[in-house]
Amino acid sequence: MPELPEVETLSAILAERAAGREIARVLPVAVSVLKTYDPPLSALEGRTVTAASRHGKFLDLATDGPHLVVHLAKAGWLRWRDGLPEAPPRPGKGPLALRLLLAGPERSGFDLTEAGTRKGLAVYVVRDPQEVPGIARLGPDPLDDAFTLEAFAGLLRGVRHRIKGVLRDQSVIAGIGNAYSDEILHAARMSPYRLASDLTEEEIAGVYEAMGATLRSAVERSRGLAATDLKGEKRGGMRVHGRAGQPCPVCGDTVREVSFRDSSLQYCPTCQTGGKPLADRRLSRLLK
Repeated sequence: MPELPEVETLSAILAERAAGREIARVLPVAVSVLKTYDPPLSALEGRTVTAASRHGKFLDLATDGPHLVVHLAKAGWLRWRDGLPEAPPRPGKGPLALRLLLAGPERSGFDLTEAGTRKGLAVYVVRDPQEVPGIARLGPDPLDDAFTLEAFAGLLRGVRHRIKGVLRDQSVIAGIGNAYSDEILHAARMSPYRLASDLTEEEIAGVYEAMGATLRSAVERSRGLAATDLKGEKRGGMRVHGRAGQPCPVCGDTVREVSFRDSSLQYCPTCQTGGKPLADRRLSRLLK
């Protein structure tokens, strides 16, 4: 799933290539991705793109009229294209969900695509991004200057949930998902199962510092890359996430995994759990 660093870079790509240009056509291919109807999708046509930005994991393409807001979900992606074909795309079984064409002879714009059968890609046309329910309930952005250590500590106070889940909760902190929460906790040398309310001041400071360093490093590594290269950069920059069975780059221990119904987490026992493997409940059920 694209998270804060990737969405930040995609917004920068749109800001550089689309700002100041007129939208010629918006062509829905998978109608199910459109989650709003007023204003209609056609209200974007003839409008000039004024900016592109990010709200957590949401992309926001602003015009001199409505906003086009996109949540890429688990398998969605944005592909910038020059020389888009003149024939309109046909609905079918392919990954293409929506095409936006900018005015001009170069026929540039972008495609929104989604792989797999579990569809979650969502597109909104709104007058204000706060009309999107997912944006309205977002917590603070971890890269915002106002997100201080004191603010972070206040969010954790009295929260009796595992720190892994807290970091992923978009209503608590915006933009962090499964991958970067694994990386943050590895950098902080903390078990993903620790209760947020049990953390000491020193441990909270450690998670806060790891959060900022991990996300800023990922944003910096992605800066200037083409959209097609972002996924590879994300995978290549991971130290534990997606690397179960491989050696930890810090201590050499084997990276372990805990599987859930629709996701998994990865961690290093030596770095994070005092050398003790965490219980994998799904595996335990299979062994019974």
